Amino acid sequence: MPALTNYAENKVVDALLRGQALSAPATYYVALFTVDPTDANVGVEVSGGSYARVAITSSLANWAGTQSAGSTVASSGTSGTTSNNNAIQFPAPTADWGSITHWGLFDAAAAGNPWIYSALTTPKTVNNGDAAPSFAIAALTFQIDN
Repeated sequence: MPALTNYAENKVVDALLRGQALSAPATYYVALFTVDPTDANVGVEVSGGSYARVAITSSLANWAGTQSAGSTVASSGTSGTTSNNNAIQFPAPTADWGSITHWGLFDAAAAGNPWIYSALTTPKTVNNGDAAPSFAIAALTFQIDN
């Protein structure tokens, strides 16, 4: 199940209860991991072999409203769930990336702060020459409550 990182939890608490401004990133960057990124750290992100995080602008068009997958209007649902409205495609690997087990969202193309992370339903081994890894529409989901 997707989770907020400690960084994101602290930002939300400060904004909701402590009167601090929450400056959500204008763009999130989807990262792939070979080792579980926990609330407190960033795990082991793929590196080399043409790997790069994929940028997704924060917008109604790119992330579904809580009322339904594919929604492009402000959230009005009760599920607390959003997902990607467009396919997310990484570069084709030019070296072995290893067994991808998790994904995460960061606020920068490199380094930056982790906001959300989750395990893949099924780990995927990515080798040199494989097709570019991707997430289909609505495959990357995040739920605020359950």
